[in-house]
This record gives sequence, C-alpha cells and structure tokens, in this order.
Amino acid sequence: MTKTIGKARDAAPGVVLGAEFAPAKINLALHVTGRRADGYHTLDSLVVFAAIGDTIEATTAPRDAAPTLEIDGPFSDGLDAGPDNLVLRAVRAHAAMGGHVEGLHLRLDKQLPVASGIGGGSADAAATLRLLARLAPLPSASTDRQGAVAATLGADVPMCLRSTPLRATGIGEVLTAVAGVPRLPMVLVNPRVAVSTPAVFRRLDRADNSGLPALPSAFADAGALAAWLRATRNDLEAPAIAALPVIAKLVAAVGATEHCLLARMSGSGATVFGLFPDDASTARAAERLAAAHPEWWIVATHSAGS
Repeated sequence: MTKTIGKARDAAPGVVLGAEFAPAKINLALHVTGRRADGYHTLDSLVVFAAIGDTIEATTAPRDAAPTLEIDGPFSDGLDAGPDNLVLRAVRAHAAMGGHVEGLHLRLDKQLPVASGIGGGSADAAATLRLLARLAPLPSASTDRQGAVAATLGADVPMCLRSTPLRATGIGEVLTAVAGVPRLPMVLVNPRVAVSTPAVFRRLDRADNSGLPALPSAFADAGALAAWLRATRNDLEAPAIAALPVIAKLVAAVGATEHCLLARMSGSGATVFGLFPDDASTARAAERLAAAHPEWWIVATHSAGS
C-alpha cells in the first residue's frame, strides 16, 4: 500500500513508500506538420503505451534530507543521477507546486534503452510526477497545474503522464483521448545504439507535411488498426535511417517475420515496433529475431487499449 511521506517521516531510512511504472511510449504514427518560430516542430501522432517500461521506487531517507536518486537496471550504465536528471527535475517541479519532498530517496530501475524513441526519460519524469502526487499530495489549488508543469520538463512528458491511447498535436502537448483502440500485441526491437533526436530533426527534408487521416470511432482488432496505419507514416523514420542506417535493417527484419501486420520506427528512433494479431505470433517472432540477432534488444509485449 502506498504511504504518504508525511506519515513515514519518522521511519528508518529505506522504508518503501511506493512505486510507479513508467511504460514505454510507442508512436504508431508520427506526422511532422510544421515548424514554429521558436524552432520546435509541430506533430500529429497516434500514441499508445506498452506493458514494458522502467519503474520509479520511493523510499524513506533522513527526515530533512534533499531528495536523492540512484539508477540501476540493465540500461543504467552511463546515466547521471545528478540534479539534471529528469527524475530529479520532476521532483523539483513537484516541490515548486507545493509538494513536500524532503526525506525522499528515489530508485530508477532502467529497463528501457536510452535515447530510443519510446519515452525513456520523459516516461520516468511522468511516473515520478504520478508517484509524488500520491506520496506528497499537492495543495488543491495546484493539482490542475500538473499537466502544464509536465510540459516544462519536455514535449513528451504530458502524454507520458497520462499513459493512455492519445492523439498528440502541437509540439506534443495538445492531447486528445482516442477511444476504440484495441490491445496491440507487439515486438519491440532496438539495436542498442542511441540516435540523437536533434540530429534526426536536422535531417528532415520538410516540415510542412499533412496530418493524420480521420480516425474511425473504433478499431475491431489489431489487424484493423494496422490497416489504417498503412495510410500513415513516421516522418522521422527516413532521417533517422540516414543518421543510423541499421534502423532500416531492423524495420526489414521485423516486417519479414511471420504474421507481422506492420513494422515501423517509433518516435525519433532507433526502436522499431512490429504489430501482430495475437500474443502467440508475437512471442514466436521475438524468439526468431533474438536467435538471428542476439546483439539487439528484443522484447515481446503489448500495449493497453482504450
């Protein structure tokens, strides 16, 4: 059961207060529709969230100590747990809204590849905000500011804060819930090589592309959604491949697996997703991909529906 920080301030250090899951964000489609005067690109994207992700856990620390962070997990190497980490930036943002965060130690279990186009730091920051909303509740006058504060941490943080199927426009901060999205069995594949988001955008040929086509009221199943997605695209896929050519190999390998409905890059890369009709075909595809490419990060998972 989640405890509040206030009730646990006198507990010995190391008492677990609660944890929050930070699911991977999957851009099923991502159209770049413009570029603002400040340099930010506008988007039109259909986003879902997977059953795999990082986890943020909070434990007690000395009563008046400033919040601290440690990072472990398979993708923790090289990550800085200092004040510029998005998790601690989220803690400071929560404190600025009136949340009392002293005497708190956070542990980030990093299960997702870094700089991989599936949320990563944005999902971790959003999970931190959700966790703190339970552990150190905000004054009632501040609760409606959480989404706006999330946007100050990064364009993807507001959508990760909600972690439900969404259509994201603007620079990613204008969010509309999408009903009728089915549970989507999927394989995620990453080459274990990071790709720079700014470098991908610099290689973008044009920014004034069309938005998404009209969304139906509901999709019968994963196959119906994949059929709709074939009329969409990820405008960042070609520039990402130019920056990191191995992404094209991932797309081809995933797309060639039996029963794959659609293979596409997520976000600015380098992670590629493949949609499948059911969990059994997803598991078989992941096994065969892992056997052929043991150097890649490969996982069979699914996204939540709406």
